[in-house]
This record gives sequence, structure tokens and C-alpha cells, in this order.
Amino acid sequence: MTAAVAFDAVARPRYPKQGEPLPQPLPPETRTVGQLVAESIRFYGSRFWAVLPLGFPVLVVSQLTVGLATALQALVLAACGPLMAAAFVRASVLVGDRAISRGAALRAIAVGSLVWLPAPFLTLVFVLPAVAWLALVGLVVPVLALEQPTVRAAFRRAIELARADYVHALGSLATLVLVFGLVRLMLVLLLRDLGDSGERVALGLADLVLSPLLFLGGALLYVDQAARVRSSPRPKER
Repeated sequence: MTAAVAFDAVARPRYPKQGEPLPQPLPPETRTVGQLVAESIRFYGSRFWAVLPLGFPVLVVSQLTVGLATALQALVLAACGPLMAAAFVRASVLVGDRAISRGAALRAIAVGSLVWLPAPFLTLVFVLPAVAWLALVGLVVPVLALEQPTVRAAFRRAIELARADYVHALGSLATLVLVFGLVRLMLVLLLRDLGDSGERVALGLADLVLSPLLFLGGALLYVDQAARVRSSPRPKER
């Protein structure tokens, strides 16, 4: 009986009592996937009207691809790469709280569009290869937006950030995509009796409201990975 009570005390999670302060979030270099998602939601709530327009690219894509074959959906998604890259640049600027020149923004959008191009076609195989690709090189967009190096140096920096903790990068992006997909699917099941037009409008609004989390999460992932690089021990010079 004593052993069972002890096991129950260890296995059962503790939740803050009413009135108790919530535990402080971990610093970026040790932030978990769940905390990155939670921080994305918190940031969204604190800057709702500034963040909401980030959902327009996904709204446009979803409305254009309704009823299309999968291959055509991939083509439309690839063609909308500049819109997706622009939203990611804007999310990076919001999270980094920095100004960006028009030239730097256009360069980040152009490079981001090229990086985005393979992702829609990788989804034809499975979603995970596309997420793995973006986890490896996708951080080039916030690097260009916030650090503004040359394009070649930006790709080296993006890969350095990915390698700092690739499991965290991959898990974070995969979780963000999974959360978005599951909530969207729930809305499909709830709204399927509204008819085609009503369901389309409702899902468009859902895409507008939910998809900014994808871009915010990617920008916060840059913060996490940059902190991990800074905190990692440097090799000693010989």
C-alpha cells in the first residue's frame, strides 16, 4: 500500500493551485517544444492585431486550392511562396522587435521563396520530409531579416542553427503543423453540415486565425536555436 501511494505521488503531475503564480518559462536555450508552442500562443495573444495579418497567405492558398487535385494544390502552394516568405519575414521582425529596410525584406522574401519551393512537392510524398527540409534551411529567412548577412553566409548560419539541436527544430515545426492540422480538422468535422459555401467561409476564417502560429513558431525557433548556439561550448583553438 505504501509503495502504491509513493508511486501515485511521483506519477501524478502537480498543477498550480488557484492563485499561485504560473512557473516561469525556461530560457530559449533550454525551451522545450511544448513551451515554444505555448510561447507562440502567448505572443499571439499579446500582439493579436499585429499578428493576425500573417494568416492571409494561408487563407489565400486554402481558398485557391479548394477542390483541386493534390498535384495542382502543390503547384499553387509553390507559386504562393513569396506570400509565405513575406509572412515569415514579418513574423521574424515582430518577434525580434527590429526594424528592417525594404531592400533587406525583399532579399529575405526572395531567398525564402526559393527555400520554400521544394516543400509543397515534398508533401506529395509525406508531410514530414517537407518539415525536415524547412527545419534544416528554413531559418535562413529570420537570419536574413534580423542579422542581414550575405546570402551565402545566411545559409551557413541557418544550417549552423539547425545543427545546434536539429531534433528540437524538427520537433517544433512538426508540432506546430500537427496542432494546426488537428484544429483545422476538428473545424471541418464540426462545420460539415453548413453546406459547401458555409464550410468554405468558416475554414477560411480558421486559416486566417490559426496559421499565424506557424510563422510565429518558426520565428521563435530561430530565437531558441540562436541561444543554443551561443550557449554551446566553443572548440578550443590549437
